[in-house]
Amino acid sequence: MRVVYTSDENVEIVPFKEFQKLDMRVGKVLSAERVPDTTHLIKLQVDFGDEQLQAVSGLAQQYEPEDLLGNKYMFICNLERKKFKGLESQCMIFAAEDKQGKLALMVPENDIEAGSKVY
Repeated sequence: MRVVYTSDENVEIVPFKEFQKLDMRVGKVLSAERVPDTTHLIKLQVDFGDEQLQAVSGLAQQYEPEDLLGNKYMFICNLERKKFKGLESQCMIFAAEDKQGKLALMVPENDIEAGSKVY
């Protein structure tokens, strides 16, 4: 395994075969709500065409749940399941974060159906 050193962090190079194992798809947010007793968590119910999955993401300090409704974003659908405040996160939304901590969610450039594969 090769490690690349940058000014910010150590980045591990992932073999292409490992990258291919990721199930990355476009999902449409069906519902979004703040997780009670937290300042940063939002629970999302996401449609992937043939299934619905739940995501629990730390977006609430920069996004309002109602602003996410009906929008399509990119997700990873086969990560190990994790629980946050007792809620299982079954997928993970793609987000970029700059040095100031500002988030940007990754959206498809064109309208594409929920469940479409991301390569």
